Amino acid sequence: MREKLLQWLNWALMADLFFVLFCFFWFAIAVVGKAIDVPLGLNLWYSLWQPVVQPALGILMAGAILSGVVSWVNKRLSSQ
Repeated sequence: MREKLLQWLNWALMADLFFVLFCFFWFAIAVVGKAIDVPLGLNLWYSLWQPVVQPALGILMAGAILSGVVSWVNKRLSSQ
């Protein structure tokens, strides 16, 4: 059960990582587009920043910390 939960957590974190990377590349391309006066969705990206991107970043950070803590606890328990 614990292994299945950890496997699911790692899969969810990987999916979240790719979503965050997608958002970053979208932002970078939209900023370049704004600099050359080509609308590439910067205003849409800004409108999605707080309700979508910030929670995804928070979940990614919390999940990374949780994954590290669980790994550390498992290592400590298996050595005893």
